[in-house]
Amino acid sequence: MSNVIRVLQERGFIEQMTHEQELMAYIEGGNVSCYIGFDPTASSLHVGHLLPIMSLAHMQQHGHRPIALVGGGTGLVGDPSGKTEMRKLLTIDDVNENAEAIKQQLMHFIDFQGDKALLENNADWLTKLNYITFLRDIGRHFSVNRMVKAESCRTRMESDEGLSFIEFNYMILQAYDFLELYDRHHCSLQMGGSDQWGNIVMGIDLIRRMRGKPAFGVTFKLITTSTGAKMGKTAAGAVWLDAARTSPYEYYQFWVNADDKDVARFLALFTFLPMQEIERVSELEGADLNSAKTVLAYEATRLAHGTQAAQKAFQAACQMFGARAVPEAILPSCQIPRQDALGIDDGVPTTHLSSELFEHGVPAFKLFHQVGLAKSGGEARRLINQGGAYINGQRLDSEDQMITIRSGETALLRAGKKKFHKICVQGSKSN
Repeated sequence: MSNVIRVLQERGFIEQMTHEQELMAYIEGGNVSCYIGFDPTASSLHVGHLLPIMSLAHMQQHGHRPIALVGGGTGLVGDPSGKTEMRKLLTIDDVNENAEAIKQQLMHFIDFQGDKALLENNADWLTKLNYITFLRDIGRHFSVNRMVKAESCRTRMESDEGLSFIEFNYMILQAYDFLELYDRHHCSLQMGGSDQWGNIVMGIDLIRRMRGKPAFGVTFKLITTSTGAKMGKTAAGAVWLDAARTSPYEYYQFWVNADDKDVARFLALFTFLPMQEIERVSELEGADLNSAKTVLAYEATRLAHGTQAAQKAFQAACQMFGARAVPEAILPSCQIPRQDALGIDDGVPTTHLSSELFEHGVPAFKLFHQVGLAKSGGEARRLINQGGAYINGQRLDSEDQMITIRSGETALLRAGKKKFHKICVQGSKSN
């Protein structure tokens, strides 16, 4: 069995780790328990949480036991890491409601049956602490000088609002979580985002001081798109894992619209497809690269919402934009339907055009007339001006809008509700 840490490195997860040689030996010993904390400040996780979720799923697939820790107790305090202002404090009812919703989302990725994985809530122990006892037994192991040098504290202290005392305690509480999980479940590995490095190191130090045992930490890279945008943020807001907030179809569309430069990297991070297949994606272009995007969208949606939801999203996209068979040679381990799932290609008239025609763009009304969706240029203009013309599901706003389609790509034109026509663009003129 391969070392899961090596797998995570190969797929691009890991930024830092503590005691690398010791950690590798510990992992290879098998039966490792590891944990990641999830902040219950909202009723849904979002795409930005996928990296830690996928890492726990990889751990489970390699025979280890993941622990998802919902911060029901620390959520009442607020984590200052990566924040420039104090969070609004939640009520216990808010935290409990959010924690239950998060559990349901995690269950799509991780099998919690039996003892295969655990879901814990740190409210179970943090809300029962005796303050004086906690200060004497735990607090004495922490140096204030060291704590204020941590990036999470330093950033807040330099902000206009400053760092509140309640937030200053967060680092100690998170370290205590690690100790508690070590005692309860022999958990010696904590993983998290790069902003959690200081908190994780504090927990490792606490276990070594109080139990005289080794503990380890791994942090993940901050994932951004090729444009530098924060992962999961769109013009419409966050992309949520809760289907009531972001529908499976919208979720699918988020992934299928990934930038060309991100496709191979996102396949490595957000699917379980074999790396030897993913490595070939960097060589693809045109229609084949779009097929790889379709696989990315299908796999990501399948993991978050199930196979049935992924198939429905795929079929809805076929109806909206035209069905396109994904070649068998592209990411063959994916179970996406490899034939035109809806038979649309057989029923939709298709015109093959040369890429030369689109070199400077074609006015929309001329294109609709050319392929027969309008009997004349005047009829095409009226269709567009009345809001009845679409290209790839997007309504055309102007009759003179210039349409550009690259070689190897297809476009689905629609007039009204039921008249479709597909255009396939080739590098040279076609009969």
